[in-house]
Order: sequence, then structure tokens, then C-alpha cells
Amino acid sequence: MDEKQRPAEAPSQPSSKAPTEQEQGSVAAAELTNGVPQPLLEFEHVDTFYGQIQVLRNVNYSVGTGEIVALLGSNGAGKTTTMKTILGLVRPKRGVVRFAGRRVDNLPTPQIVKAGIAPVPEGRRVFGRLSVEDNLNMGAYQRSDSKAIAADRERAYELFPRLLERKHQLAGTLSGGEQQMLAIGRALMASPRLLIMDEPSMGLSPIFVERVFDTIQTINKQGTTIFMVEQNAFMALSIAHRAYVLRSGRVVLEGKAKDLLQSDQVRREYLGGA
Repeated sequence: MDEKQRPAEAPSQPSSKAPTEQEQGSVAAAELTNGVPQPLLEFEHVDTFYGQIQVLRNVNYSVGTGEIVALLGSNGAGKTTTMKTILGLVRPKRGVVRFAGRRVDNLPTPQIVKAGIAPVPEGRRVFGRLSVEDNLNMGAYQRSDSKAIAADRERAYELFPRLLERKHQLAGTLSGGEQQMLAIGRALMASPRLLIMDEPSMGLSPIFVERVFDTIQTINKQGTTIFMVEQNAFMALSIAHRAYVLRSGRVVLEGKAKDLLQSDQVRREYLGGA
């Protein structure tokens, strides 16, 4: 499935059609039905290896400014390797990774993060012996704008009121769902343009899964672009604008999330359909 389209020209008269709730608040959402006019993250013909073992094979991704883009696939498909490649933890042997028009696959990880990319890693990886607030502050370690840092910390507490209630509690004593909230809040403390999330629903109870995905939508509506790896295909496709399906290191499907939800192949392989 190839759903890439050229962006349509702006209409001469404003449209009278109101945007859907999912489209509100993101910079590019009004143009999503016509493609991705402003790519923020791009993979171009990327091959990634671990030693002699090739994991990503001629991979092309594009994540537009203001989008939520989901990356689906089974274990071993190359999803986490994609996240590591973005962060410079694994270097492509061939191909290019660009962020905001700048090549980043040759930069060290701290520079990639400073450029505006923040990860929410698989398994949360909070600092268990630090307090909730200290964990949040760690997310801003490359920043010096104290007033903006304080504002972002308050934003994290507004998104996750439970963190405010437990701000002095050691992070290691939080529940799994609370630790996921903290991991997201810590990433937001970097004031990123792009949030990359690796399995945000892993190990969470159903009620926390719903809360996390609701919060992901809220963060996107506030202006942050999101590229999300997720095995819960139904939830991911329910909130995403577009998605890619990865199999054995190759992109085998891509398109609008609502269309992939109706795909027989996706329903059969990832949604439990007949």
C-alpha cells in the first residue's frame, strides 16, 4: 500500500468544514489528508546492522510536523532498532536520517537530543532512587532556561496530577502506570519537537493504557510531533494520523491509520481478525 501523495495547494477560500477533534491543535493536521507537507523526521533508504546481521532493509519513513505516526510490527521486526537509529545508538551502514532538514545519523546522541528529539524508552527506565521531581528535572539536563523549565514541570504535573501528588516519592516505588507517566513527563522536560515512544503501553493495566493514549493525543494537540512504536495496534491506529508496518526489517504497508484499521492484512496479523 503506497499512500504517499503530493501536498495539495492551499485553497483560495477558507474551508467551512470544521476539523475533527483528532486534527485540532497540531500544526500540520489540517493537511494530513493531502500528505505530509513538512517532514520533521525522514529515513531515506536506511540499512542498519548489528555486526553482520542486517536488521533494517532499505527503510523509508517520513513523519510530518504535527503528526502522530505509529510503527507496527511483531517482535524482531526492527521497531526498537528504528528508535535506536534515530537516537544515534545504532548507526546506519547505508542511507540517511534527517531531522528538521538536517542530517543527524552522523551526530552523537546528546546532540541529537539537543536538536529536539526526546525518547520515552521501552520499559520506562526511570531513576528508581531519585524522587519523581528529580526524575523530571533530569529530563531538562541540557537546558538552562530556568523559567521555561519550571513551566514545563508544571505542564507535566497538569498532564499527570498523580505525579504532583507523589513528587517527593522515590520513582522506584511507583506503579508501572505511574512510572510510564513519569517517563513521558521526563521526556517532555527536554521541550522536544519530536517525541519518540517505544511501546508506551507495555505492561500496563487496561485503564492505564487508555490514560496513556489519551495523554499522547493531548501532547500532540499541544504541538509535539510523535513517532510511536506500539504492539497494541488497535490503540495505536485509533489515535495515529498515519502508520507504517514493519516486517523483517522492511516496510510492507504504510498509509493513513484509519485505512490500515480496515486492512484485511492488518486485521488478520495485528488485530486478531479472521
